[in-house]
Amino acid sequence: MGLKEKCVICNEKIQLRFKAMEEWGIEGTLCGKCYSKKLNEFYPGEHIRVNKHLD
Repeated sequence: MGLKEKCVICNEKIQLRFKAMEEWGIEGTLCGKCYSKKLNEFYPGEHIRVNKHLD
C-alpha cells in the first residue's frame, strides 16, 4: 500500500488527502481537520460541511 502521508500541520496520518491552497503558504498535504481549520481562518463565516462523519 505504500507510505501513509502525514499532515504537515498536526503530523497525523492522513486518511483523506487535502491540498493546501496557494494563498495559505503551506507546502504539503493536510488532513481533513486541519484543512477545515485553515478554511475557517482564511474564509470566516458559514461553511457547508461535508464528511461530518469523519470528525
